[in-house]
Formats: sequence, structure tokens, C-alpha cells
Amino acid sequence: MGVAIVIVNHITKIPTQLHEVLPRFTTMPVDLITESLLIEPNRVFIIPENRDLHVQNGGFLLKPISKPRGWPDVITVFLRSLTNHWDGKLIAVIVSGYDGDGAAALCGIKEAGGITIAQKLSTATQPDMPESAIASGCVDFVLSPENIAQEIVRIARTEA
Repeated sequence: MGVAIVIVNHITKIPTQLHEVLPRFTTMPVDLITESLLIEPNRVFIIPENRDLHVQNGGFLLKPISKPRGWPDVITVFLRSLTNHWDGKLIAVIVSGYDGDGAAALCGIKEAGGITIAQKLSTATQPDMPESAIASGCVDFVLSPENIAQEIVRIARTEA
């Protein structure tokens, strides 16, 4: 598709295993993010546990988690970093999850010319995050997971 996929989830205490599981479901290389790893298209990048993720000079920058107690806001931190330090095309997707992480940064994504997508509430196991995203007023599409994937492919192909 010519895009980089970055998965930012709320893993704080136990190591993520997504970088070991996802290769069974995609032909794209899947990397656990390390310091200064360059952002490249046609790859999937996974945030490691207990870190905030930023972008700087075309690469990833990991920092100690800024909210060590309570529910982390790693998605908001990452999306804000993208709006401040990335000049490429942005597509932000908020899916099933607790709390409202990410919602506060969606308007910044739109202001930077990006596209925002939230998971359709009836398809979310835990609708807090997509519900907060929709309530922000800054969501372009509300879609089922299958339609989210189709929309990303459509956007990637029309931008190429």
C-alpha cells in the first residue's frame, strides 16, 4: 500500500506479543519499535510496553511513559507528536479500548490535513475510545473494522 502502519496500544506492565503474532496475518514485516528506528512504508510498527512514542527526523523516539499511574494516554501523545513532527500523509484510526485516549488529538490530525477514522460502536468490544473520538467532532469516518481496512487501502491508492 505504500504506507507505514503504527500500532499504539495501552501495554504498560507486560511485554507485547503483537510483533510475534501479526506476521502470521500479514506479508509486511512487523517490528517492535526501538529507538531511532526509521519509519518506512510497507511495514507494521508496534509500540513496546511502558513507553510514550514520538516521531523525530523520520524516525521513532521512545520516552518513559508520561502517565505511569492511571490509564495511559500513549495514543494522544503519539498523535500529537505526529501533528508536530511529521509532514507526510496522516490517517489516525481509533478502535475498541478503554478510556478516551486519542480523542483529544484527533482535531490536530485533521488540522494537519490528515484523515480520522473511528470504529463503529456496535462492532467494538469496549466502545469507550471510539465513542470519545466520535464525540470530539473530528472524525471523518465511523466504520466497522473490515471497512476501516478497505478505507485505508482506498486512501493509500488515491494518494499514490
